[in-house]
Amino acid sequence: MKRTLFVASVTVLALVATGCTTATDVDPGAGPPRIDHVHGIAADPRGDDLLVATHNGIFTLTREGEVSGPIGGYDFDAMGFTVADKTLFASGHPGPETPTEFGSPNLGILRSDDVGASWSPIALTGTEDFHVLTAGPDGTLYGIGSSSTDLLVSTDEGVTWARAGASIPAADIVATDNGIYAALEQGLHVSIDGGASFTPVTDAPVLYSLDARPDGTLIGAGIDSELWGQNHDGTWEPLDSLVGFAQALAVVGDGRIAVVDDRGIVEVTADGSTVLSPAK
Repeated sequence: MKRTLFVASVTVLALVATGCTTATDVDPGAGPPRIDHVHGIAADPRGDDLLVATHNGIFTLTREGEVSGPIGGYDFDAMGFTVADKTLFASGHPGPETPTEFGSPNLGILRSDDVGASWSPIALTGTEDFHVLTAGPDGTLYGIGSSSTDLLVSTDEGVTWARAGASIPAADIVATDNGIYAALEQGLHVSIDGGASFTPVTDAPVLYSLDARPDGTLIGAGIDSELWGQNHDGTWEPLDSLVGFAQALAVVGDGRIAVVDDRGIVEVTADGSTVLSPAK
C-alpha cells in the first residue's frame, strides 16, 4: 500500500529535477535574490549559514533569513551537491553564463576550495550529471549519475570514479561509519561492503531523502509526510510534519536540521520548526 505513494514521491522528485529548465534565470537587477528549485542544502563550513544548491547556482542563507548569491556569480544548475570538510563538490548542467570549460551538456564533477567563490572541473566533464552525490565521514565520495543506476565511488576527492558494484535506483544515499544507506522504493537499504551489495533495514520508515547526524544516526523524509529521526537502538521517531514534498534536507549543526518543503526553507530543532526563508 506504500508503494504507490513512494512512486508518487519519486515522480515529484523527477519533476523537480527535470522541471528546472522552465525556471527563470537570476536577473541581478530584479531585486533581492530568490531561492527557487532547490536540489540540495548543507551547512556553510565557515559558520551558521546554509548553502542552498539551486537551478540558478548556490546561494547563502543566514539564520536571520537573508539570502545572497549566487556565490561567485556562478549560475550553473547544481543538481548534485555535497560538502566534504571544507570542500564543495557539485554536478549538474551549465547555466547561460557558466564558463564553457565547465562542460556541456553535463558538468561532471566541479570542485570549490573557497566555498563557491571559484570552481574547477575535475572529472567526467561534459559527460555525467550526478543527481545523487554525497560524501562519507572519511571524505570518500559516492554518486549516482543520470546515465545509469550504478553506484559510483571516488576515493581521491572526485578525480577518478569507479563502480562500487551495486546498481541501485536510489532517490538518495548517505554514507556513515556504519555503512552506506540508500532510499529505495522498496524501503531503506544499507551496504556494509562499500556499495558492492545492499540489504533492507528492518522496521525503517519508507524514505526518499536522507542525511546522517554526526553520531551516525539517520534522518529522513518519509512518504508519510513526516521527518523521521533514527535512535541509537535502531527505532525511529517523527521529528516534524512536512508540508508537501521535501525537496532537500540536511543536518546542519548540533541539533539542527534544515528541510526544504512547501513552507520554504525550514530549520527544525528540538524546540520546534522555524521558517527561515518562506516559499514564494
